Amino acid sequence: MREYVWLECTDCGQRNYRVQKETRGTDRLELKKYCPKTRKHTVHKESRKK
Repeated sequence: MREYVWLECTDCGQRNYRVQKETRGTDRLELKKYCPKTRKHTVHKESRKK
């Protein structure tokens, strides 16, 4: 089953991206993406939608 999760910037805490993720037996997603607020590439970690 796939589920939508948000990717949250580790620098500013803003949620910038929404991606689909396989939920069975996977670790938390961590990708290096562009943050428009800080205007640079930063690590974005998975944050489930509340």
